[in-house]
Amino acid sequence: MAYISNHISWNEAIRSKTAEKHEIENIPNQQQIVNMKTIAQNIFEPLRVWANEPIRINSFFRSPELCKKIKSKPTSQHTKGQALDIDAMGQKTNGELFEYIKDNLNFDQLIWEHGDNENPDWIHVSFVDKLNNRNRILKAVKKGKKTTYEYYV
Repeated sequence: MAYISNHISWNEAIRSKTAEKHEIENIPNQQQIVNMKTIAQNIFEPLRVWANEPIRINSFFRSPELCKKIKSKPTSQHTKGQALDIDAMGQKTNGELFEYIKDNLNFDQLIWEHGDNENPDWIHVSFVDKLNNRNRILKAVKKGKKTTYEYYV
């Protein structure tokens, strides 16, 4: 399999420096691949067409073993192939990508990950299915050493 969608290669979807370093197999099963194709078609591709420029995928699929290694929750939607962490790469900013998703796409969760009031450091977005998406919008905030999630206003 070479591509998950028009603009997401298989290697981008499963790439992880941590997995490579620790020799963790980060390969999705058939259901996870279906989920990955679903979020790609419903979130990434419309966003990519609107932006009309490349968008970096920082993290897509994560195996449970990889989540454990990076201290991510084992229930993360990344383990189901339902979540993307993305970053602007061209003229568009992370803030503009975030606002486009918020205003134009059906999603499960959209998270403004740290950053400042103008731009998040990156964007987390997930997609379950059109009927069960919560359209929940959050902002990651550091409180001491801990990250908490507040509703985005």
